[in-house]
Amino acid sequence: MAVFVVLLAALSALVATRRRRRGTPAQAVIISSPKSTVVARDGAVRSVQLAELTLAEADFRRLWNAANLENLARTYWRFLSRVTLGFIRVVYGEDERSVVLLARPLTLLRFDAPNYSLEHDYGSVRWRIRDGLLVARAGRGCGFLALVVTHLASEADGRERVLIEVEVANFYPAIAAGFSVPAYEVTQSAIHVLVTHAFLRSLARLDLAKSKVGRFAARRPDVRAAGRAAVARARSTRGRVAG
Repeated sequence: MAVFVVLLAALSALVATRRRRRGTPAQAVIISSPKSTVVARDGAVRSVQLAELTLAEADFRRLWNAANLENLARTYWRFLSRVTLGFIRVVYGEDERSVVLLARPLTLLRFDAPNYSLEHDYGSVRWRIRDGLLVARAGRGCGFLALVVTHLASEADGRERVLIEVEVANFYPAIAAGFSVPAYEVTQSAIHVLVTHAFLRSLARLDLAKSKVGRFAARRPDVRAAGRAAVARARSTRGRVAG
């Protein structure tokens, strides 16, 4: 664990010094509160990072489909590997995804295969957290990681506004259980926020990785399917985080 903490510290410095690239086809703005991570009394962690992505209507129409929701999930894993210079990799199994430090058996986090939710103006990918070195024994199988995309509005200038949400919930960190909550907050939690913010900003390039599974690649169904209740949900979530 000490080696991993050193790696996380190096990663923190790497992310903090990344320059924001200009001339991107879209604009990504972080809107979540700096205090967006909450630790409950029983040790469960909830962290919600939000960004608003503003892009041209043509790009929105090109990207707004289920296949690219799946590609967005792959983009998240690709970013994680790139920002750690390949030290952290994602290994795909039939019914699982493993985040490993260099190689197994150093499995930091192991997830179930993703579940997708597709609605009108809303889509989400959710992975249940099974176990791993970063998960407390008592919290195995309890938490989840989710990527949520919500179409917020069409602007008068022809651009589209999209809310991107990265949520970790009901997660029981091994660092907090083995050491203390403050130790978790200044190491794993702080670096998770830095990395997630860097990932959200990187989406302004509109450069999505191709999914390794390709579950929706053949039929490419449109994400739009039902009412606008998801928009109210996203705004409500944003209000809770900001508070």
